[in-house]
Amino acid sequence: MVTPTSPASRSGVYYFSQGWQLIGLPGIRRYVFLPLLVNVILMGGAFWWLFSKLGEWIPAMMSHVPAWLQWLDYLLWPVVVISILLVFGYFFSTIANIIAAPFTGLLAEQLEARLTGATPPDTGILGMMKDLPRIMKREWQKMAWYLPRAIALLILYFIPGIGQTVAPVLWFLFSAWMMAIQYCDYPFDNHKVPFKTMRLALRTQKVMNMQFGALTSLFTMIPVLNLVILPVATCGATAMWVDCYRGKHALWK
Repeated sequence: MVTPTSPASRSGVYYFSQGWQLIGLPGIRRYVFLPLLVNVILMGGAFWWLFSKLGEWIPAMMSHVPAWLQWLDYLLWPVVVISILLVFGYFFSTIANIIAAPFTGLLAEQLEARLTGATPPDTGILGMMKDLPRIMKREWQKMAWYLPRAIALLILYFIPGIGQTVAPVLWFLFSAWMMAIQYCDYPFDNHKVPFKTMRLALRTQKVMNMQFGALTSLFTMIPVLNLVILPVATCGATAMWVDCYRGKHALWK
C-alpha cells in the first residue's frame, strides 16, 4: 500500500522499487500484459540488432578522440559503450512508449483506482478508445518538447573531446529527467493535467524525480530487465502520483 506520509515515499528509489511490486498485484497483472508485449517485441529486437553493430560503431566513435586524449582510451571506451546504450535505449523506449501509450495509460488508471479506491470516469477498452486522440496528442507534445533538446545534445557527441567526456554526462542527466516526465505523465494525463503544469509539478520535487528517471534509464540499458521496464516504471510513477501530486491535481476522486 502506498503511504503518503512515509519518509521513504519521498525517494525516487522507493518509487522505482514499488513499481516492481505493484506489477504483480491481483487484478493489475492483466493490464500489464499489453504494454509488456509491445516493449518485449520492440526493445528485444532493437537491442539484438544493436549488439550486432557495436563492433563497428565503437571503433568509429573512438576514432574521433583527439590525440591528447589517446592515453585515456581505457577509460573512454566504456564511456562510449554506455553512451551508445543510453542514446539507443532512450530512442527505442520512446518509440515503445508512443505505441503502447493507450495501454500504459489504462494501466496507470487501473492501478490508481486500486491504490486509492477511486472510480475512474471511463474504464476499460471503450474508455481508452474514446481517449485515444487525446493520448496520442499528448505523446506528440512530449516529442515536440524533447526532440530539439535531444538533437542539441547529440550534436555535442561529434565535437572531439567533448563528445567523449562531457556529452555522455549531459545525456544521462537529460534522459533521467525525460524518463521521469515520460512515465509520470501517464497518471497526470489521465486527469487531463496540461503538459506544462505537469512539468512544473515534477520540478517541485526534482531530486526525487531525477532519482526515479536515472534508475529507469539505467535499467533500460540492461538486457532482459529492459524488457519489463515499461510497466514497472509506469506503476512506480503512478504510486508517486498518488502520494505526491494527486491531492492537488486529481480530476476524479
